[in-house]
Amino acid sequence: MRLSIIVPTFNEAPNIAELVRRIGAVVATSEEAEIIFVDDSTDETPDAILEASIGAPLPVRLVHRDEPEGGLGGAVAEGMRVATADVCVVMDGDLQHPPEKIPEMIRRYERGDVDVVIASRYAGGGTAHGLADASRVMVSRMSTAVTRAMFPVRLKDVTDPMTGFFLIDRRATDLDSLKPRGFKILLEILARRSLRVAEVDFDFADRFAGESKASFRQGVHFLTQLAALRFGKMSLFAVIGAFGAIANVAIVWALTHLGADYLVAAIIAAEVTIIANFLLQERFVFQDMRSSASGAWSRFAKSFGFNNAEAVIRIPVVALMVNSGHISAVLATAITLVVAFFVRFVFHSLVVYKPTTSHAETPVRRVLAAIDEQAVRPGEL
Repeated sequence: MRLSIIVPTFNEAPNIAELVRRIGAVVATSEEAEIIFVDDSTDETPDAILEASIGAPLPVRLVHRDEPEGGLGGAVAEGMRVATADVCVVMDGDLQHPPEKIPEMIRRYERGDVDVVIASRYAGGGTAHGLADASRVMVSRMSTAVTRAMFPVRLKDVTDPMTGFFLIDRRATDLDSLKPRGFKILLEILARRSLRVAEVDFDFADRFAGESKASFRQGVHFLTQLAALRFGKMSLFAVIGAFGAIANVAIVWALTHLGADYLVAAIIAAEVTIIANFLLQERFVFQDMRSSASGAWSRFAKSFGFNNAEAVIRIPVVALMVNSGHISAVLATAITLVVAFFVRFVFHSLVVYKPTTSHAETPVRRVLAAIDEQAVRPGEL
Protein backbone atom coordinates (compact mmCIF):
# COMPACT_ATOMS: atom_id res chain seq x y z
CA MET A 1 0.00 0.00 0.00
CA ARG A 2 1.08 3.59 -0.71
CA LEU A 3 -1.58 5.15 1.51
CA SER A 4 -3.55 4.21 4.62
CA ILE A 5 -6.62 6.30 5.40
CA ILE A 6 -7.36 6.12 9.13
CA VAL A 7 -10.87 6.93 10.30
CA PRO A 8 -11.58 6.83 14.06
CA THR A 9 -15.29 6.28 14.65
CA PHE A 10 -17.70 6.43 17.55
CA ASN A 11 -21.35 5.77 16.69
CA GLU A 12 -21.16 6.96 13.08
CA ALA A 13 -23.17 4.19 11.39
CA PRO A 14 -25.27 6.48 9.11
CA ASN A 15 -22.12 8.04 7.61
CA ILE A 16 -20.05 4.96 6.79
CA ALA A 17 -21.39 3.94 3.37
CA GLU A 18 -21.23 7.49 1.97
CA LEU A 19 -17.74 8.00 3.37
CA VAL A 20 -16.41 4.80 1.77
CA ARG A 21 -18.08 5.69 -1.53
CA ARG A 22 -16.59 9.18 -1.65
CA ILE A 23 -13.10 8.05 -0.62
CA GLY A 24 -13.21 5.33 -3.25
CA ALA A 25 -14.29 7.78 -5.92
CA VAL A 26 -11.24 10.04 -5.47
CA VAL A 27 -8.54 7.64 -4.26
CA ALA A 28 -8.99 4.10 -5.55
CA THR A 29 -8.46 4.87 -9.21
CA SER A 30 -5.06 6.51 -8.74
CA GLU A 31 -3.59 5.19 -5.49
CA GLU A 32 -2.80 1.88 -3.84
CA ALA A 33 -4.80 2.68 -0.73
CA GLU A 34 -6.71 1.17 2.17
CA ILE A 35 -9.24 2.49 4.67
CA ILE A 36 -8.77 1.54 8.33
CA PHE A 37 -11.71 2.17 10.65
CA VAL A 38 -10.66 2.19 14.30
CA ASP A 39 -14.00 1.88 16.00
CA ASP A 40 -15.03 2.50 19.61
CA SER A 41 -18.76 2.44 18.88
CA THR A 42 -21.60 1.12 21.00
CA ASP A 43 -24.09 1.09 18.12
CA GLU A 44 -24.24 -0.75 14.79
CA THR A 45 -21.25 1.08 13.28
CA PRO A 46 -19.11 -2.11 13.01
CA ASP A 47 -21.88 -3.77 11.00
CA ALA A 48 -22.11 -0.73 8.73
CA ILE A 49 -18.36 -0.86 8.14
CA LEU A 50 -18.43 -4.55 7.27
CA GLU A 51 -21.37 -3.98 4.92
CA ALA A 52 -19.64 -1.04 3.22
CA SER A 53 -16.50 -3.12 2.71
CA ILE A 54 -18.42 -5.52 0.42
CA GLY A 55 -17.80 -4.38 -3.12
CA ALA A 56 -15.81 -1.31 -2.01
CA PRO A 57 -13.31 -0.06 -4.62
CA LEU A 58 -10.43 -0.32 -2.12
CA PRO A 59 -9.67 -2.55 0.90
CA VAL A 60 -11.60 -1.66 4.06
CA ARG A 61 -10.30 -2.87 7.43
CA LEU A 62 -12.02 -2.75 10.81
CA VAL A 63 -10.27 -2.53 14.17
CA HIS A 64 -12.92 -2.56 16.88
CA ARG A 65 -11.70 -1.65 20.38
CA ASP A 66 -13.77 -3.20 23.14
CA GLU A 67 -11.73 -1.34 25.77
CA PRO A 68 -10.82 2.03 24.20
CA GLU A 69 -7.82 3.91 25.57
CA GLY A 70 -6.92 7.50 24.84
CA GLY A 71 -10.19 8.46 23.18
CA LEU A 72 -10.12 9.52 19.56
CA GLY A 73 -6.41 10.25 19.76
CA GLY A 74 -5.75 6.74 20.99
CA ALA A 75 -7.76 5.37 18.08
CA VAL A 76 -5.66 7.34 15.59
CA ALA A 77 -2.43 6.09 17.17
CA GLU A 78 -3.75 2.52 16.99
CA GLY A 79 -4.62 2.98 13.33
CA MET A 80 -1.14 4.28 12.55
CA ARG A 81 0.40 1.25 14.24
CA VAL A 82 -1.56 -1.28 12.21
CA ALA A 83 -1.46 0.62 8.91
CA THR A 84 0.09 -1.14 5.93
CA ALA A 85 1.47 2.11 4.48
CA ASP A 86 3.83 4.59 6.13
CA VAL A 87 1.92 7.52 4.65
CA CYS A 88 -1.34 7.92 6.54
CA VAL A 89 -4.29 10.26 6.11
CA VAL A 90 -6.31 10.86 9.28
CA MET A 91 -9.89 12.09 8.97
CA ASP A 92 -13.19 12.04 10.84
CA GLY A 93 -16.02 9.70 9.95
CA ASP A 94 -18.78 12.31 9.77
CA LEU A 95 -17.88 13.75 6.32
CA GLN A 96 -17.06 17.17 7.72
CA HIS A 97 -13.62 16.42 6.31
CA PRO A 98 -14.21 16.16 2.54
CA PRO A 99 -12.47 13.10 1.00
CA GLU A 100 -12.12 15.07 -2.22
CA LYS A 101 -9.26 16.96 -0.56
CA ILE A 102 -7.09 13.84 -0.16
CA PRO A 103 -5.51 13.92 -3.67
CA GLU A 104 -4.35 17.51 -3.09
CA MET A 105 -2.81 16.50 0.24
CA ILE A 106 -1.00 13.61 -1.46
CA ARG A 107 0.35 15.85 -4.22
CA ARG A 108 1.68 18.32 -1.65
CA TYR A 109 3.38 15.55 0.30
CA GLU A 110 4.95 14.08 -2.84
CA ARG A 111 7.03 17.21 -3.35
CA GLY A 112 9.27 15.59 -0.74
CA ASP A 113 9.92 18.55 1.56
CA VAL A 114 7.40 17.93 4.39
CA ASP A 115 6.46 15.26 6.94
CA VAL A 116 2.92 16.48 7.60
CA VAL A 117 0.28 18.04 5.37
CA ILE A 118 -2.46 19.69 7.40
CA ALA A 119 -5.91 20.44 6.03
CA SER A 120 -6.62 23.80 7.68
CA ARG A 121 -9.88 25.59 8.28
CA TYR A 122 -8.02 28.87 8.79
CA ALA A 123 -5.52 28.96 5.91
CA GLY A 124 -6.14 30.58 2.55
CA GLY A 125 -9.73 29.99 1.49
CA GLY A 126 -10.54 27.54 4.29
CA THR A 127 -13.74 27.88 6.28
CA ALA A 128 -15.22 26.54 9.51
CA HIS A 129 -18.88 26.93 8.64
CA GLY A 130 -19.56 23.30 9.66
CA LEU A 131 -19.21 24.24 13.32
CA ALA A 132 -22.63 24.18 14.93
CA ASP A 133 -22.95 27.88 15.78
CA ALA A 134 -21.09 31.13 16.29
CA SER A 135 -20.12 30.22 19.85
CA ARG A 136 -18.32 27.08 18.67
CA VAL A 137 -16.51 29.07 15.98
CA MET A 138 -15.39 31.55 18.63
CA VAL A 139 -14.25 28.80 21.00
CA SER A 140 -12.38 27.11 18.16
CA ARG A 141 -10.54 30.27 17.15
CA MET A 142 -9.71 31.20 20.75
CA SER A 143 -8.43 27.69 21.49
CA THR A 144 -6.30 27.81 18.35
CA ALA A 145 -4.84 31.19 19.31
CA VAL A 146 -4.00 30.03 22.85
CA THR A 147 -2.44 26.83 21.56
CA ARG A 148 -0.24 28.62 19.02
CA ALA A 149 0.81 31.13 21.69
CA MET A 150 1.91 28.30 23.98
CA PHE A 151 3.96 26.64 21.22
CA PRO A 152 5.25 29.61 19.20
CA VAL A 153 8.19 27.69 17.70
CA ARG A 154 6.66 24.31 16.95
CA LEU A 155 3.46 25.81 15.54
CA LYS A 156 4.84 28.87 13.79
CA ASP A 157 3.79 27.52 10.36
CA VAL A 158 0.51 25.96 11.56
CA THR A 159 -2.78 27.85 11.41
CA ASP A 160 -4.98 24.95 12.56
CA PRO A 161 -3.10 22.70 15.03
CA MET A 162 -6.32 21.14 16.30
CA THR A 163 -7.75 19.92 13.03
CA GLY A 164 -8.47 16.23 12.76
CA PHE A 165 -7.75 16.12 9.02
CA PHE A 166 -4.10 15.65 8.07
CA LEU A 167 -1.59 13.48 6.20
CA ILE A 168 1.51 12.26 8.02
CA ASP A 169 4.51 10.07 7.31
CA ARG A 170 4.50 7.89 10.43
CA ARG A 171 8.26 7.33 10.08
CA ALA A 172 8.76 10.96 11.10
CA THR A 173 7.15 10.53 14.51
CA ASP A 174 7.57 8.25 17.51
CA LEU A 175 4.24 6.57 18.18
CA ASP A 176 5.44 5.17 21.50
CA SER A 177 6.09 8.68 22.83
CA LEU A 178 2.51 9.80 22.25
CA LYS A 179 0.22 10.09 25.27
CA PRO A 180 -3.17 10.69 23.63
CA ARG A 181 -5.72 12.10 26.08
CA GLY A 182 -8.61 12.92 23.80
CA PHE A 183 -9.31 14.16 20.33
CA LYS A 184 -6.43 16.58 19.55
CA ILE A 185 -3.92 14.02 18.30
CA LEU A 186 -2.30 16.37 15.75
CA LEU A 187 -1.39 18.81 18.53
CA GLU A 188 0.18 15.91 20.44
CA ILE A 189 2.23 14.88 17.39
CA LEU A 190 3.42 18.40 16.57
CA ALA A 191 4.30 19.27 20.17
CA ARG A 192 6.35 16.12 20.73
CA ARG A 193 8.73 16.48 17.79
CA SER A 194 9.84 19.13 15.32
CA LEU A 195 8.32 18.23 11.94
CA ARG A 196 8.26 19.81 8.50
CA VAL A 197 4.72 21.06 7.93
CA ALA A 198 2.68 22.30 4.99
CA GLU A 199 -0.99 23.27 4.86
CA VAL A 200 -3.81 23.10 2.36
CA ASP A 201 -7.06 24.92 2.98
CA PHE A 202 -10.42 23.15 3.14
CA ASP A 203 -14.06 23.88 3.90
CA PHE A 204 -15.16 22.29 7.16
CA ALA A 205 -18.54 20.91 6.09
CA ASP A 206 -21.75 20.15 7.91
CA ARG A 207 -22.17 16.66 9.32
CA PHE A 208 -23.64 14.21 6.82
CA ALA A 209 -25.69 12.51 9.57
CA GLY A 210 -25.77 12.12 13.33
CA GLU A 211 -24.90 14.54 16.11
CA SER A 212 -21.67 16.26 17.12
CA LYS A 213 -19.59 14.60 19.84
CA ALA A 214 -18.29 17.94 21.15
CA SER A 215 -18.85 18.28 24.90
CA PHE A 216 -17.66 19.98 28.06
CA ARG A 217 -15.76 16.80 28.92
CA GLN A 218 -13.81 17.06 25.66
CA GLY A 219 -12.96 20.64 26.57
CA VAL A 220 -11.54 19.48 29.89
CA HIS A 221 -9.52 16.79 28.09
CA PHE A 222 -8.14 19.44 25.75
CA LEU A 223 -7.07 21.70 28.62
CA THR A 224 -5.33 18.86 30.46
CA GLN A 225 -3.64 17.76 27.23
CA LEU A 226 -2.43 21.29 26.52
CA ALA A 227 -1.08 21.69 30.05
CA ALA A 228 0.69 18.33 29.95
CA LEU A 229 2.34 19.02 26.61
CA ARG A 230 3.55 22.48 27.57
CA PHE A 231 4.53 22.08 31.21
CA GLY A 232 4.74 18.38 32.03
CA LYS A 233 3.26 16.19 34.73
CA MET A 234 3.53 18.80 37.46
CA SER A 235 1.18 21.06 35.51
CA LEU A 236 -1.58 18.43 35.53
CA PHE A 237 -1.10 18.07 39.26
CA ALA A 238 -1.36 21.86 39.52
CA VAL A 239 -4.52 22.01 37.38
CA ILE A 240 -6.24 19.44 39.58
CA GLY A 241 -4.91 21.17 42.67
CA ALA A 242 -6.28 24.46 41.38
CA PHE A 243 -9.73 22.97 40.81
CA GLY A 244 -9.50 21.45 44.28
CA ALA A 245 -8.47 24.77 45.77
CA ILE A 246 -11.39 26.55 44.10
CA ALA A 247 -13.76 23.86 45.37
CA ASN A 248 -12.21 24.08 48.83
CA VAL A 249 -12.60 27.85 49.00
CA ALA A 250 -16.14 27.61 47.62
CA ILE A 251 -17.14 25.06 50.27
CA VAL A 252 -15.62 27.18 53.05
CA TRP A 253 -17.44 30.25 51.71
CA ALA A 254 -20.77 28.43 51.41
CA LEU A 255 -20.62 26.81 54.85
CA THR A 256 -19.46 29.96 56.67
CA HIS A 257 -22.23 31.96 55.01
CA LEU A 258 -24.67 29.32 56.20
CA GLY A 259 -23.49 29.97 59.73
CA ALA A 260 -20.92 27.16 60.21
CA ASP A 261 -17.78 27.86 62.19
CA TYR A 262 -14.87 28.42 59.81
CA LEU A 263 -12.85 25.56 61.36
CA VAL A 264 -15.69 23.11 60.78
CA ALA A 265 -16.10 24.45 57.26
CA ALA A 266 -12.37 24.07 56.60
CA ILE A 267 -12.36 20.46 57.81
CA ILE A 268 -15.34 19.47 55.66
CA ALA A 269 -13.87 21.23 52.62
CA ALA A 270 -10.51 19.53 53.14
CA GLU A 271 -11.97 16.00 53.32
CA VAL A 272 -14.13 16.45 50.23
CA THR A 273 -11.31 17.86 48.11
CA ILE A 274 -8.73 15.32 49.35
CA ILE A 275 -10.84 12.44 48.04
CA ALA A 276 -11.78 14.23 44.80
CA ASN A 277 -8.17 15.22 44.09
CA PHE A 278 -6.94 11.65 44.61
CA LEU A 279 -9.45 10.28 42.12
CA LEU A 280 -8.53 12.89 39.52
CA GLN A 281 -4.79 12.36 40.05
CA GLU A 282 -5.25 8.62 39.59
CA ARG A 283 -7.02 9.23 36.29
CA PHE A 284 -5.08 12.10 34.75
CA VAL A 285 -1.66 12.57 36.43
CA PHE A 286 -0.21 9.29 37.61
CA GLN A 287 -2.12 6.86 35.39
CA ASP A 288 1.12 5.69 33.78
CA MET A 289 2.65 4.82 37.17
CA ARG A 290 -0.18 2.86 38.78
CA SER A 291 0.82 -0.52 37.39
CA SER A 292 4.28 -0.41 39.00
CA ALA A 293 3.16 1.21 42.28
CA SER A 294 1.42 -0.37 45.26
CA GLY A 295 -2.27 -1.34 45.12
CA ALA A 296 -5.09 1.16 44.75
CA TRP A 297 -6.20 0.99 48.37
CA SER A 298 -2.61 1.36 49.53
CA ARG A 299 -2.17 4.41 47.31
CA PHE A 300 -5.40 5.89 48.61
CA ALA A 301 -4.39 5.26 52.23
CA LYS A 302 -1.03 6.95 51.74
CA SER A 303 -2.55 9.90 49.92
CA PHE A 304 -5.49 10.28 52.31
CA GLY A 305 -3.28 9.93 55.38
CA PHE A 306 -0.69 12.41 54.16
CA ASN A 307 -3.23 15.00 53.07
CA ASN A 308 -5.07 14.76 56.36
CA ALA A 309 -1.78 15.12 58.24
CA GLU A 310 -1.01 18.13 56.10
CA ALA A 311 -4.49 19.49 56.83
CA VAL A 312 -3.97 18.99 60.58
CA ILE A 313 -0.94 21.24 60.28
CA ARG A 314 -2.46 23.65 57.79
CA ILE A 315 -5.80 24.30 59.51
CA PRO A 316 -4.19 25.61 62.75
CA VAL A 317 -2.07 27.85 60.53
CA VAL A 318 -5.30 29.09 58.96
CA ALA A 319 -6.69 29.73 62.43
CA LEU A 320 -3.55 31.62 63.42
CA MET A 321 -3.73 33.76 60.30
CA VAL A 322 -7.40 34.52 60.94
CA ASN A 323 -7.11 35.24 64.66
CA SER A 324 -3.72 36.93 64.81
CA GLY A 325 -3.28 38.30 61.31
CA HIS A 326 -6.90 39.40 60.92
CA ILE A 327 -7.06 37.72 57.49
CA SER A 328 -10.35 36.36 56.19
CA ALA A 329 -10.88 32.60 56.39
CA VAL A 330 -11.21 32.37 52.61
CA LEU A 331 -7.92 34.21 51.91
CA ALA A 332 -6.05 32.27 54.60
CA THR A 333 -7.30 28.99 53.15
CA ALA A 334 -6.19 29.98 49.64
CA ILE A 335 -2.68 31.02 50.75
CA THR A 336 -2.00 27.82 52.67
CA LEU A 337 -3.27 25.67 49.80
CA VAL A 338 -0.74 27.23 47.42
CA VAL A 339 2.12 26.46 49.79
CA ALA A 340 0.86 22.90 50.33
CA PHE A 341 0.85 22.16 46.58
CA PHE A 342 4.59 21.66 46.25
CA VAL A 343 4.82 19.39 49.29
CA ARG A 344 1.92 17.28 48.02
CA PHE A 345 3.44 16.84 44.56
CA VAL A 346 6.78 15.64 45.91
CA PHE A 347 5.10 13.23 48.33
CA HIS A 348 2.81 11.71 45.72
CA SER A 349 5.59 11.39 43.15
CA LEU A 350 8.12 9.80 45.49
CA VAL A 351 5.97 7.91 47.98
CA VAL A 352 2.39 7.26 46.85
CA TYR A 353 3.34 6.20 43.31
CA LYS A 354 6.83 4.93 44.06
CA PRO A 355 7.56 1.74 42.05
CA THR A 356 7.54 -1.35 44.21
CA THR A 357 10.88 -2.47 42.70
CA SER A 358 13.98 -0.58 43.85
CA HIS A 359 17.15 0.22 41.96
CA ALA A 360 20.72 0.09 43.16
CA GLU A 361 21.46 3.79 43.62
CA THR A 362 21.96 6.14 46.52
CA PRO A 363 18.83 7.50 48.23
CA VAL A 364 19.81 11.11 47.49
CA ARG A 365 20.39 10.40 43.82
CA ARG A 366 17.12 8.48 43.59
CA VAL A 367 15.16 11.34 45.17
CA LEU A 368 16.71 13.99 42.92
CA ALA A 369 16.20 11.88 39.79
CA ALA A 370 12.59 11.13 40.70
CA ILE A 371 11.74 14.78 41.35
CA ASP A 372 13.31 15.82 38.07
CA GLU A 373 11.55 13.07 36.14
CA GLN A 374 8.13 13.71 37.59
CA ALA A 375 8.34 17.46 37.18
CA VAL A 376 8.63 17.20 33.41
CA ARG A 377 6.77 14.02 32.43
CA PRO A 378 5.19 13.59 29.95
CA GLY A 379 5.62 16.98 28.33
CA GLU A 380 9.30 17.92 28.21
CA LEU A 381 9.88 19.39 24.77
